[in-house]
Amino acid sequence: MNDTTAIRLIGQPLRRQEDFKFLAGKGRYVDDVRLPGMLHMAVLRSPHAYAKIRNVDLSAAKIAPGVRLVLSGKALAGKIGPIVPNWIIPGSNVPFRSAVATDCVRFVGECVALVVAETLAEAYDAVGRIDVEYDVLPAVIDEEVAIREGAPQLHDNVPGNITTIYKVRGGDYQNAAREADHVIGLRVVNNRLIPTCMETRAVVASPEPDGTLTVYIGSQVPHMHRRWIAETVGIPEHQLRVVAPDIGGGFGAKMHLYPEDLLCPYLARELGAPVKWWESRSESHQSTSHGRAHTENIEVAFRNDGKILGLKVETLGNVGAYLSNMASGGPTVNTINFGTGTYKIDNYEAISRVVMTNTVPVDAYRGYGRPEGAYIAERAIDAVARHLKLDQVEVRRKNFVQSTEFPYRPYGSTGVMYDSGNYQGLLDKALAAFDYEGRRSECQALRGSGIYRGIGVAAYTHMCGMAPSRRLAVSGFDRGGWESARVSIDSSGRATIYSGSMSQGQGHITSLSQIAADVLQIPIEDIDIVQGDTRQVQAGHGTFNSRSMAVGGSSVHVSSQRIVAKAKKIAAGMLEVDEKDVSYSAGAFSVPGTDIAPVTFPKVARMAYVGHKLPDGVAPGLDETVFYDPTGMGSPSGVHLAYVEVDPETGIVDILDYVAIDDVGTLINPRLAAGQIHGGVVQGIAQALYEEVSYDPDNGQLLTGSLLDYAVPRAEHVPNIRSLFQQTPSPTNPIGVKGIGESGSIAAPPCMVHAVLDALSPFGIKHLDMPLTPPRVWAAVQQARMGASQ
Repeated sequence: MNDTTAIRLIGQPLRRQEDFKFLAGKGRYVDDVRLPGMLHMAVLRSPHAYAKIRNVDLSAAKIAPGVRLVLSGKALAGKIGPIVPNWIIPGSNVPFRSAVATDCVRFVGECVALVVAETLAEAYDAVGRIDVEYDVLPAVIDEEVAIREGAPQLHDNVPGNITTIYKVRGGDYQNAAREADHVIGLRVVNNRLIPTCMETRAVVASPEPDGTLTVYIGSQVPHMHRRWIAETVGIPEHQLRVVAPDIGGGFGAKMHLYPEDLLCPYLARELGAPVKWWESRSESHQSTSHGRAHTENIEVAFRNDGKILGLKVETLGNVGAYLSNMASGGPTVNTINFGTGTYKIDNYEAISRVVMTNTVPVDAYRGYGRPEGAYIAERAIDAVARHLKLDQVEVRRKNFVQSTEFPYRPYGSTGVMYDSGNYQGLLDKALAAFDYEGRRSECQALRGSGIYRGIGVAAYTHMCGMAPSRRLAVSGFDRGGWESARVSIDSSGRATIYSGSMSQGQGHITSLSQIAADVLQIPIEDIDIVQGDTRQVQAGHGTFNSRSMAVGGSSVHVSSQRIVAKAKKIAAGMLEVDEKDVSYSAGAFSVPGTDIAPVTFPKVARMAYVGHKLPDGVAPGLDETVFYDPTGMGSPSGVHLAYVEVDPETGIVDILDYVAIDDVGTLINPRLAAGQIHGGVVQGIAQALYEEVSYDPDNGQLLTGSLLDYAVPRAEHVPNIRSLFQQTPSPTNPIGVKGIGESGSIAAPPCMVHAVLDALSPFGIKHLDMPLTPPRVWAAVQQARMGASQ
């Protein structure tokens, strides 16, 4: 007798199918691509933050050994189009950006000239022979200084160095401030970060015998890269193939268009040979997009009982020297739209200014705007609790949006809607797992003996999945919000899924297979996943903004449903019964209540391709493609708690425990979900305690130009992260899933800052800006002690 127990793989903690090749060293990255006759490109980068280019002398480089081509920016003018952002907030002033600078450089690391040689060493050697004469200009690196009168102006069409002004308003903040018992102000800084991927950027462009061009690139968005390269370099899209092999981390940095992405394809066509560029770690620090870099001034009005009546926010988003791919949207839509967080604050007023400086362009980095928005809400609510000397948990509880209020539009917004949630449930679960009351008592007892421990709490929510397409058009996007999936069943019953999503470590092979297997009712071993090749995959938008499962997974789900629906029609014909009488489970089509022998999925697949016995109107084959465009965006949420100990004599912060309770809707794979939370939390801890890009304020020189200067946390700095979940399904997609990739990086920074401030509260320290490095913490303690003694 056949086992017809339904296959249920959604929700199962399966191990990642893709891990073996990585653990065995069999991954294939762009730098592993070796092609016959391959040439190497090296780039000369500006040593100055702001300077006029007087002359570029290429003569010595041209006669260097192995050199095939040397070019300056002027030689490329008119041959490669300008780099245009993919998201432009309406009303923004967009400065012109060429792939290689022609008349002026605006940040240390900007491309000035390039060399193509037979080996990488020869290319580097020739770059060193290029002589450039500059007229150095005064530079500005700080966003607050950049908008002052008399500050250096970076672009003629960007007056006052402000590209974009964006405002949000709900209710009446001024009236709320008048009615409040207290109004306090707070200035917070979201420190500039470097997306430190294990694999730096690399590009290989190869002309093919048929006249097409193949570009290998570590891209989160291969189909979008194909369009950008085609439009900017002037290559017809059908003649361009983009292949994204394994990617050693992306975090948003590998979804943008960079000069090197254009130069390699252009040069490969000009020279008729493959051209490769590989980014050194120091180049990565000064040419790959940075993240965060915000300053916020916050004003919060509240009652004596901790109820917040209103919130006012002014944001300055430092986007560097040019408006990168999504730069106008990060400090604006993605930040201040979410400034009220998980709290019911009806009176809200916010303004965001996008500011240009002589620094590396800033763009999307894990969460992009959502961590900054949550930081506003969380630092505000924590400041209220400290000001009133109330428990930080109770102030949050008093202000939470209630579960009965979903779907919820914060401050009456027309553009923001949280689809579902239960913040109180998250808090209760987190407090129980953390033993909040017990540890609060422990903190108080230990302080008497000179041991300073603290508890940090942070709640978050946001919208992710970037959809639907019509909504994105209103916000200024030059792309859609859909994702595609093709599910193709061969004549043996094996499935191949061609997904427009693109994994850079999330485990798509496993999770997409689970979604398909759950619908197709076939073993997960019988499913293959294809991604990252524009010749094989029909279309796609790739992976960012936690969209892979909510949008990409939903497209797989719907495609698989269509496969089953068609297979059921074919099975009905084979069984000689009406389609409505056919049941399908565990890979077998049966007619319940009869003694008719079931037919298996492989037999139906075979018939689909033989075509001998198909119902009228049913075409041969089992192959379905879906372009899935969600009705809206999902709103994951969570409550995180941290327990730390701070040594006041050294400033060292020791993380004793970290509990993360997250609501990501339907869990596809709890094991993979926990891994995503762990990774995000570690990046959030890194921002809170260790990482910060530093520039010399006088000349704009990058002071954190390598990993000797930029403090990425090591394994010893990472605590045991206890990850648990609550499931409140999203109504915006057929699976009910919400994005998870950014959650940890949103919650961890305020959670860690609050824990350290709690530990330092006996010293009267109420505020510190990230990162809370040992020197910064130690200096704050010394200042507090000096103030107390005086």
